[in-house]
Amino acid sequence: MSESSPLSAAPGAAFASLTGRRAVVTGSSSGIGAAIAVELARAGAAVDVHGNQNLAGLAETAKQVRALGVACRERQADLSRAEGRSSLAHEALAEGVPDFWINAAGADVLTGGAWSEPFENKLERLWRVDVEATVELSRTIGQAMQQAVGEPGQRVIVNIGWDQVAHGMAGDSGQMFGAVKGAVAGFTRSLALSLAPQVRVHLVAPGWIQTRWGEQQASDYWHDRAKRECLLERWGKPEDVAKAVRFLCSPEAGFLNAQEIAVNGGFRPGT
Repeated sequence: MSESSPLSAAPGAAFASLTGRRAVVTGSSSGIGAAIAVELARAGAAVDVHGNQNLAGLAETAKQVRALGVACRERQADLSRAEGRSSLAHEALAEGVPDFWINAAGADVLTGGAWSEPFENKLERLWRVDVEATVELSRTIGQAMQQAVGEPGQRVIVNIGWDQVAHGMAGDSGQMFGAVKGAVAGFTRSLALSLAPQVRVHLVAPGWIQTRWGEQQASDYWHDRAKRECLLERWGKPEDVAKAVRFLCSPEAGFLNAQEIAVNGGFRPGT
């Protein structure tokens, strides 16, 4: 490929500029959500970052976003509660209808004291944050996006699923995340039909992504399994998911809608 090829790009350059656009990323105080917020900011979008208890992490994400030269607002809300969801939506819409809304918030039931709680408690927490918050926020923001002035498809909602929903995984974690992320996947498909053509709606389904659990608590068994089940034979990083989200928000993805993108390096079944 010659140096003048239109496919070449400077190292670190964003795939497409999102300058002048605004995104809201829930659950962006750490992990995948934080990576998405920074990636969208790197592409030029102003970003509203959100967190609940991890205020230090929220401040750090905001710092990284602002360091990229874009505007950033910090939002705090408990998405396990209806009033928290309503408050976040109201505050975000008070600044205008966002161009991109990313539902990255998820209950952490794998680290800290939550892991030792009964199955029912963990399932309830996941359901409230991962499902109810995604549904309610998507409906509220989606309706506002539908009514906003602009070209069809320029506004985007991205929800976060799980790549193993389709074939399942044995054990408590598989049952919990299969039920919760399966619900998110089904809802996202119907939301895309409901909001078309004004709003594009996608599901990004991460595979083995090395967030805090993978870095700090996963045993050798899980490290080996993550690599064995990935065709690229490695853990994914939060930045891998973030790049997929940024692409789906970009003009280059303007004719993509209602897609489910598995960010997993290629899944190797039966291992």
